[in-house]
Amino acid sequence: MTIVDIVLLTEEKYVSPQQPDWYTKQILEDDAHLMDKIRRLGLSVERRAWTDATFDWTTAGMAVFRTTWDYFNRFAEFRDWMTEVERKTRLVNSPELIRWNWDKHYLRDLKQRGVHIPETEFIEAGSRETLKAIHDRLGWDETVLKPAIAGAARHTYRLNRQNIGAHEQIFAQLVAQEAMLLQPFQTNVLELGELSLVVIGGNYSHAVLKRAKAGDFRVQDDFGGTAVPHKPTEEEIAFAEKAVRACNSMPCYARADIIQDNNGLLALTELELIEPELWLRHRPEAAQRLAEELTRLN
Repeated sequence: MTIVDIVLLTEEKYVSPQQPDWYTKQILEDDAHLMDKIRRLGLSVERRAWTDATFDWTTAGMAVFRTTWDYFNRFAEFRDWMTEVERKTRLVNSPELIRWNWDKHYLRDLKQRGVHIPETEFIEAGSRETLKAIHDRLGWDETVLKPAIAGAARHTYRLNRQNIGAHEQIFAQLVAQEAMLLQPFQTNVLELGELSLVVIGGNYSHAVLKRAKAGDFRVQDDFGGTAVPHKPTEEEIAFAEKAVRACNSMPCYARADIIQDNNGLLALTELELIEPELWLRHRPEAAQRLAEELTRLN
């Protein structure tokens, strides 16, 4: 039986693309940096789709979540897969952290532990309250609506008093099946963008500044946003590390997405522990740090 020390988990379309586009090339470059550093430390490594039914997961020393960016569209399948595979190999980050992190109710936990987040209304599955009624009750005029379990801006809508009515039907369909979050629209995102600070082994590594394209509010590059290297302030670094320390246990790697909220305070919008983009291509030495952390866990 051949044992591979570390398997980097991805989704099927990113395993062996024949004609990769610019987006896929970024994924391959990041993974290549990490794999090179892992091999230089004397460990074997390969990439596999988490859905690969031909692979014997007992032959993996550990499986590291990297670009499993289809999991939220196949959530029930992913949840069942993880239950099976965690019996066969070590998952990084841990299954306990991932189960906590895949539902944005974790933001409420972090708030209770002293991490500032934007104002958030958690709307539980089965609620019959309309969007208009919720906005009236909260006194909010411009908001963002998103599912509690999602990624890549899935069913994320920017709402205001003029377009709420047009979204009532899709909201009713969504909330009948899943919990949703409603937050006041953060105007500073348009001017200042969103910071993403990468934390490895509990310590700050590097950061990027993400900005939305003109006319949009989504900062993801697959929606036309940009991400450039950024030198954060000591306050921003301390905020990101505090958010990571507030987790149920220390993650091997994390990405803290931070904005200035409408009151000018640093606020955590997301703490990505499952499959965060880490922009190793912008800072290859971070791949060394992550490889060393994985080696320590191996």
